[in-house]
Amino acid sequence: MILRYLPKSLYARITLIVILPIFITQSVVTYIFFARHWDLVTANLSENVAGQIALVTTMFEAAETDAEKEIISELALNDLHMRVRYAPDTTLPTTNQLAPFNVYNNTLNKRLNNALGRPFWLNTQTWPNDVEIRVAYKDGALIYLARRDRVFATTGRIFLFWLIATSVLIGTIGIIFMRNQVRSILRLATAAEAFGRGRDAPSYRPSGATEVRKAGYAFIAMRERIKRHLEQRTTMLAGISHDLKTPLTRIKLALAMQAESEDIADIQKDVEEMERMIAAYLDFASNEAADEDPAPFRLDELALEIAENARRTGRHIETSIPRPVTLAARRSALKRAISNLVNNGLRYATNVWVSVSVLNRYVEIIVDDDGPGIPVEQYEYVFKPFTRLDEARNLNESGVGMGLIIVRDVARAHGGDVTLDQSPKGGLRATIRLPV
Repeated sequence: MILRYLPKSLYARITLIVILPIFITQSVVTYIFFARHWDLVTANLSENVAGQIALVTTMFEAAETDAEKEIISELALNDLHMRVRYAPDTTLPTTNQLAPFNVYNNTLNKRLNNALGRPFWLNTQTWPNDVEIRVAYKDGALIYLARRDRVFATTGRIFLFWLIATSVLIGTIGIIFMRNQVRSILRLATAAEAFGRGRDAPSYRPSGATEVRKAGYAFIAMRERIKRHLEQRTTMLAGISHDLKTPLTRIKLALAMQAESEDIADIQKDVEEMERMIAAYLDFASNEAADEDPAPFRLDELALEIAENARRTGRHIETSIPRPVTLAARRSALKRAISNLVNNGLRYATNVWVSVSVLNRYVEIIVDDDGPGIPVEQYEYVFKPFTRLDEARNLNESGVGMGLIIVRDVARAHGGDVTLDQSPKGGLRATIRLPV
């Protein structure tokens, strides 16, 4: 349950690792300071002020003349820093006037109630620098004005300010540092993703921490090994296919000089099939060796172009493209892959439908037909090289088992794939799914 709500990106997780301990530490420090130290200081201050007010009130009751009361007022001001005056014919309000968000109002109220033992009224809101306490006295009230910093611990706001300021400073420094570290990982991921889509990403240079640099150099070495492997395979396939043309040509010349017979005709058919196979292999090799760079183009226009070329053969093909779609890919290779699927559908079906749609971060090119289709258990089998399904339909443009291999090779070279499924039109559905 907790993992579902945790951030998914590395940057967010590292930021959480940095920020969360700071927040917990500052919360614990704040709790200890306010719940222990500040509470104790405020309680002591409030108790002292309450005791002083009780003492001055008792002295006023003991004074017999106005002169004595004036002396008591001067002593309270000079020694206790508290102003006091007698207001006759003054009644105490029924409710205290307390400043909002002051959690220590109750502390002072409790201390005054314990020290005075008589009616009083408390006002912590009206005066910005003083606290007003009115105590019932004879037919009026004694009005006290005590300095606020002698009643409450007023350094809490400064403490909170520095606490928050240092937390923000430390958090900002940590986030900036982690962002710089994560940026090198993101560059590595971008380079790997680009290479997976067929782009070389030559501008990538390893940077960041030692471990990230090591992973970057490993990626570059792996990329070079893959490129060499593909080049060697392509060169070998092209060379073998090209070299086979010479003996085939000699065989054709020898057969042409022979008298016509049933055996000679069968051999000539075999030679023609071998020529088609060699042409398909060369075609596949030329597709892998293509040095076309990926570039943005309108995929919807490409699909319409392929459909229009197919209609010129007199076959029925429909397109469904709700909106323009721009894709950065190798246009000629992708055109060849889609054409393979369309031509295959036209060969074994009456109608073909081509649709292009965008789903989240992927684009799908779907080719449906109303032909005989193929069994579900053979969907993956037909993607193997040199595979032909003569019983129902041959899914390969050349007839030698390389058509779908070319389609899948093009799709995977762009970071996507091609899958087969049953079509709602009754035949086969081929879907090329590519990242946008």
